[in-house]
Amino acid sequence: MSSSSVCRRAAHVALIPSAGMGHLAPFCRLAVALSDGGCDVSLLSAQPTVSAAESDRISALFASFPRIRPLLLHLPPLDPSEFPPPPTPSTSGTTTLQSNSEYEAIRRSAHLLAPIFESSSLPISAVIIDIALASAVLPVTANLGLKSYILFTTSASMLALYTYFPTSLDAAEPDSPIGDIDIPGLWRVPRASVVPALHDADNLFTIQFVSNGRALPQADGIIVNTFDAFEPEALTALRAGKVTPSLPPWLNAQPAGSVIYVSFGSRTAMSKAQIQQLRRGIEVSGVRFLWVVKGKAVDREDDSEVEQLVGGDDEQFLERVKGREW
Repeated sequence: MSSSSVCRRAAHVALIPSAGMGHLAPFCRLAVALSDGGCDVSLLSAQPTVSAAESDRISALFASFPRIRPLLLHLPPLDPSEFPPPPTPSTSGTTTLQSNSEYEAIRRSAHLLAPIFESSSLPISAVIIDIALASAVLPVTANLGLKSYILFTTSASMLALYTYFPTSLDAAEPDSPIGDIDIPGLWRVPRASVVPALHDADNLFTIQFVSNGRALPQADGIIVNTFDAFEPEALTALRAGKVTPSLPPWLNAQPAGSVIYVSFGSRTAMSKAQIQQLRRGIEVSGVRFLWVVKGKAVDREDDSEVEQLVGGDDEQFLERVKGREW
């Protein structure tokens, strides 16, 4: 699709990059392409910038392309003690920690974006968000009713891993080490090839990675800088829903804001009694709900089927609430 076809109605697109030149440069190129296609474009500029190089790049962009407007976001300082260095510091580890804390500064300020968007002199038609900020910014744009897209700045193959990694964690035993990752429709990622930071569930990079991966289905679309001849397998798997299935048809058919999502994550062990008590409460409430239940080793002594865990002695529970419409 050409940029001109996207912008034939002079849409106003807000671009939200994260920190680092590797993230900023693709957003600058996209901003120029959209502007050349007739869009009104605004680019978020978080202050203070991470480096002089970023500041220079942003200043040059605004000077060269006056149709691209700045959106200024003033970041409050973070407490460095929240981000201690790794136990065995290395140059790469320190650099990664610094980058992730810079992302975190923007993520924690995401709530400040709403008044910025609302005060724009031109109504915003759509927002394009850096993948590193997805889980923080998507709720903001959803509340404002804005179309939201993710710019994924690496490959479609990496997008497949990014998207599937949270699912692989949910299927694993609590506190178990990361193993090989079999991405549906693609290939196995050997444990040795998994980014070292992802082996530590408490690492800031991992926390952000998993949170953003879970948020991807909330976006209206994902923009990836690739093409079919280059990554046919990855693109086919992603488009076919093999990596992340599409939403259940029932969920798409419900009124906005009417469904409760119930999930305690992969690291919370619940007993059968707790699960069944929760089930009774959900049913009595009468609300529509989508409940994620861990199917094996829900607690360390349980290996029951999901139907037994949820329903207990009440064999008719699933039939009573299936496709509930109130």
